Amino acid sequence: MTRNNGVFYFTVVLIVITSGLFFAFDCPYLFLNVSPAVPVVAAWLFIFVMSSLLRTAFSDPGIVPRASLEEAAYIEKTLETPNQDTQTYRPPPRVKEITINGQAVKLKFCFTCKIFRPPRASHCSMCDNCVERFDHHCPWVGNCVGKRNYKFFFMFLVSLSIYCSYLFAFVVTHLVMLSQGEESFISAMKKSPASILEAIVCFFSIWSIVGLTGFHSYLVASNQTTNEDIKGSFSSRSGQGNVNPFSEGSVWKNCAAVLCGPFHPSLINRRGVIIPEPPASDKYGAVRPVDTAPMSPVAPNSKNGVTHDAKKAEEHSNLLPKDQEQDSLQADSERGLVKLSSV
Repeated sequence: MTRNNGVFYFTVVLIVITSGLFFAFDCPYLFLNVSPAVPVVAAWLFIFVMSSLLRTAFSDPGIVPRASLEEAAYIEKTLETPNQDTQTYRPPPRVKEITINGQAVKLKFCFTCKIFRPPRASHCSMCDNCVERFDHHCPWVGNCVGKRNYKFFFMFLVSLSIYCSYLFAFVVTHLVMLSQGEESFISAMKKSPASILEAIVCFFSIWSIVGLTGFHSYLVASNQTTNEDIKGSFSSRSGQGNVNPFSEGSVWKNCAAVLCGPFHPSLINRRGVIIPEPPASDKYGAVRPVDTAPMSPVAPNSKNGVTHDAKKAEEHSNLLPKDQEQDSLQADSERGLVKLSSV
């Protein structure tokens, strides 16, 4: 998770409070007058939604480890172009090309992680990490969505769409059944004000959640990511007419590859020893301070680090002529070390 995860906490609180109001004010009436299965199904959907949300938020999205100091130095050495004028020479873009299913794919160099990113990977500015099969950074789950947690994110969207629709339908059913026993619908709203709050939250949430679920269903069917779709990497918008080299050839195969594929292991060594970065003085291009001789200890009869030795001062003054002595005393008075009144 990222440091700025306030939106994630808002998501959790909104789901928990809306569900708590439904179980407290609507489920008792629906259990007795509609079916005992209504609260049971709602509880199952709530557990599934929260488990998918937490799994997405606290899973490694597919972070690519950064290059070590030795690896970064080796890459920099291999990319150097000797015998070039540093004032007029502009280094070429750091990219490499590989072929995947007959399609040329560029591997871009990440200047932060000091690595050539794998195919479909991108650097997230929020998490400050390169993520494999980077889809997007979702503030609602407080984490990046990538190779290792995309299926959990998709299950969260689908289950939340069903859950919001389920709550909205039975909240309206509760209000309608209450209005039949009361004088009007307004009196039913006064009898169960919590149902009105739940209906408002679910009504405005359904449109965005269902729409987002439909968009990601399209991405799954075409085996694309949000990042690739926005950039138009495999569409006519890019002006190149590239074909998606990661597509399996059919909708069903793409869905199976994205949602039913193996769970990839994490590349992060969580039990490894963290190697601290070198100080700024040891980095390339840093200015090193000039070595100076160590200062001698301050004498007990010194003030502000200046030693006052009367004998040495007297011997030094005897060596100077009278006119130089007067000039020296005047210069010292101007510096505030000796008062003219004492001369």
